[in-house]
Amino acid sequence: MSRSELSLAAVQQTAGAGAARSAARRRGGAGMGANRRPGRVTYALLAVVLALSAYPLYYAVLLASSDAVTIAQTPIPSLLPQGHLTENLQRVLGSNIDFLLAFRNSLVIAVVTSVSVVFFATLAGFAFSKLHFRGRKPLLVFVIATMAVPTQLGVVPLFILMSELGWVGKLQAVIIPGLVTAFGVFWMTQYLEGALPYELIEAARVDGCSMIRTFWHVALPASRTAAAILALFTFVASWTNFFWPFIVLGPTNPTLPVAVQLLQASYFKDMSLIMAGVVVSTVPLVLLFVLVGRQLVAGIMQGALKG
Repeated sequence: MSRSELSLAAVQQTAGAGAARSAARRRGGAGMGANRRPGRVTYALLAVVLALSAYPLYYAVLLASSDAVTIAQTPIPSLLPQGHLTENLQRVLGSNIDFLLAFRNSLVIAVVTSVSVVFFATLAGFAFSKLHFRGRKPLLVFVIATMAVPTQLGVVPLFILMSELGWVGKLQAVIIPGLVTAFGVFWMTQYLEGALPYELIEAARVDGCSMIRTFWHVALPASRTAAAILALFTFVASWTNFFWPFIVLGPTNPTLPVAVQLLQASYFKDMSLIMAGVVVSTVPLVLLFVLVGRQLVAGIMQGALKG
């Protein structure tokens, strides 16, 4: 006899057959709820949300596969892609704008910034969440308060500083200011506050680890889930950043968003050409989500189950 049958038998002996039947129904309902699969309504709602989310990208593909005359006649040329996509992509890559250089610049900036933000934000989050030092809370409040300051307010002094350093038009002018972010520090502080027990730190210290080794061997592995999410968000933000690279890099050494903006002529905007450039700059992000999306969701679920 199983444990559940024994417990039901005990309920029947003490409270009667009616109470035993009620307990069995409740237990069966709980088991069905735990193993129940989503219904058709849930899948239908998810399909609608997915379609609404994917439609802007599909609309860009529609315009990129059309031509300027057709777009001028109707905002939506057709519900199916036309036969000009390859031609428009060749026009983009063959224009006087070096898209390969722009792609390389965007990739270098996004990768370096993502790695740097994850490392320094995790290091600061470990200090703010697990180390006790004077002024810890006011300093954390100050870091978080900087998120309320608009980026546009610091453009002029930052551009003057980059000009003094001779970095105008160079990639380090975009990379250095983005090595760490206030959001990353806040994100990792909140995560490590609950995900990293003090007992692990104390055990590492007892084993003779220095504070840096404790961070490297204990805190950093414990924050992999949050670090992966932060890296993905930082990569996307750096890849799509337009404002500061457009100011400090200019048309001579552009990133992909700046290169797409340069496709616009002074008096005539060829939307098929512009949207082809948008597709070129968006496809790497889509591939990134396809490649790491499953691992990212699995890491989030694993972290949730451990919590």
